[in-house]
Amino acid sequence: MTATQAGPGPKQGAAAAPPPEAVVNTNVDDMEFASARRELAGWQGLAWRAAAAAFVLWHMWILLVDPVDPTVSRAVHVFLGAALGFAIFAPRASGSPGNRVPWYDWLLMIPCLLVPAHYILDADGIEMRSFMGPNWQDLAAGLVGMLIVLEFARRTAGLVMPLIAVVFIAYCFVGPWMPGILYHRGVEWQAAVVELFGNNGVLGTIVQVSASFIILFVTFAAFLQASRAGDYFNDLALALVGRARGGPAKVTVVSGILFGTISGSAVANVVASGAFTIPMMRRVGYDRNTAAAVEATSSTGGQITPPVMGAGAFIMAEVLGRPYTDIALAGLIPALLFYIANYIHCDLNARKSGIRGLTRDELPRWVDIARRAYMAAPLVLLIAVLLSGYSPFRAAAIGIAATIAIMVFTALAHRVSLGGQSLPAALVGAVAETLRAIEQALSGSAKEVMQLIAVCAAAGVVAGVIGLTGVGGRFATMLLDIAGTSSFLAMLFAMLVAIILGMGVPTTAAYAIAAAVVAPGLIRIGVEPLVAHMFIFYFAILSAITPPVALASFAAASMAGADMWKTSVVAVKLGLATFIVPYMFWLSPALLAQGELAFILQSFVTASCGVFLLACATEGWMLNGRLAVPLRLAAGVAGLLLMVPEGWTDLAGLGIGVALLLWQRRAFPAERLA
Repeated sequence: MTATQAGPGPKQGAAAAPPPEAVVNTNVDDMEFASARRELAGWQGLAWRAAAAAFVLWHMWILLVDPVDPTVSRAVHVFLGAALGFAIFAPRASGSPGNRVPWYDWLLMIPCLLVPAHYILDADGIEMRSFMGPNWQDLAAGLVGMLIVLEFARRTAGLVMPLIAVVFIAYCFVGPWMPGILYHRGVEWQAAVVELFGNNGVLGTIVQVSASFIILFVTFAAFLQASRAGDYFNDLALALVGRARGGPAKVTVVSGILFGTISGSAVANVVASGAFTIPMMRRVGYDRNTAAAVEATSSTGGQITPPVMGAGAFIMAEVLGRPYTDIALAGLIPALLFYIANYIHCDLNARKSGIRGLTRDELPRWVDIARRAYMAAPLVLLIAVLLSGYSPFRAAAIGIAATIAIMVFTALAHRVSLGGQSLPAALVGAVAETLRAIEQALSGSAKEVMQLIAVCAAAGVVAGVIGLTGVGGRFATMLLDIAGTSSFLAMLFAMLVAIILGMGVPTTAAYAIAAAVVAPGLIRIGVEPLVAHMFIFYFAILSAITPPVALASFAAASMAGADMWKTSVVAVKLGLATFIVPYMFWLSPALLAQGELAFILQSFVTASCGVFLLACATEGWMLNGRLAVPLRLAAGVAGLLLMVPEGWTDLAGLGIGVALLLWQRRAFPAERLA
């Protein structure tokens, strides 16, 4: 999301004109990508944009019109994506990346084309040799392909992801010398290459999701941005809550709900919206650390928000073999609790700091919001089509078509309003303008999906090693042993593993790796598969704001000129409810919308009250005054009791909470002016 530009008049412009010192100049690519991105010029730039647009259109064609062999489509997806990636990602982050492709990257593109060519030209032979053993071409393609994937991931996502993959590859061969549960008999190198590169590894399920769901929804997000829907969602959030106490922080929370769900990267959300929201928060009185933390937390929450939930939920649906709508429905209540907690924290922080909202002159007018309500149609249509039972592919395609129609309508209305053009001439001009925007959206979506392709392919290596060595089963046995002592300790251990595996890794890969390692163990100890995967999903996502490697918090801190560690601590406080909610839906799946409707609604209402009391406990403030330490402890206990989906805990928590509210109302009868 960018600063609002779409609406006319000074009132909208006022909200988008922060003082220049409010945000430190930062390089977006440095925060989101490991290497600098080249801005190709001349014929190379034209060729790259054409190739990138063709790359995305090919995916849309095979997904919506004419499917091809899955292994071929995965190979083309990864390695043509890598060829495009090597053209725009420089080998190093330091120094100038230049605006032309150097000779060594041209050479690197040759094997990127040869590997998928091997799968296209010898598809039948490869399938036959899956029973007879590989030939030298299969082994060469596998070895070269894995090296390409590691370098591709290094350039786009940094050293963490390829290092994890290399450690797992090494484990294939050092297993006979490893102690305890890490021991295995070892793997022949030929078998390792075939398994780790084939349909159980790089070209496996994770890349299949990347080559289908992820690329289609990233394209949908790019079209939304091209249509200025992001600007509209910003304006809508401003109109809804901008005047409230601490309004700019609440705008950040609401905009995270509206648009954060589409992106597959918490850092991308921070970068896109932070330039707009952080200056607003700073201008009304939020300190740098809090402003950065609110942005980081709300952007991370977009990854767990239906209907799209970033991109990791598509992998979950594929692994569990369940309709995607089941996953989105299960994620609804926890996402709402996450944002309710964020909103309440912002309100309490504003109360105790005396922070005002924005003035009426700084807000967009409701008449302008209503006039542009059609901008929300693509997202509304997407949700409606998904809920109607159609495939996510069709939902995304209809959303893209609706976005294109909006782009034509907006361009036509703009030209007609200027006057001086006949309707046919204005229509021709609007179509030409839309075609240029479509080309930019297609090539832009290819650029944005590069990192996701790379990390999904590298995560496939990890999943392949786990299957090949059997370490997943031994890890499950260890969890079973821990659960024999305490089920809670087993879940706590699983949480720590998911967070650690997700640190420094983009959110999609964080879930994929954590699920491969932890999920089988949780299922072995009796956790329902959906609950187990959701539990892992949430903690893998929350690694983006969890120290010591909190990518989303660090990116937001860089933009705000804040302290990275203090920002991370505040972000964890803001997201505290989401660290607790997974334990609650482990105890009772009602918070995943599983069970009787009445009990689900009761669990949601009481959990919302619990989130409020937890926020009061962590902020040390309730209603109009401070909470003494004993009362903070009581609020925390009451909040936890209300979040547990049980009748007696709800009654106990409700009783304590009402007593606290009455005490605070009596102790602080007059509201402080914000």
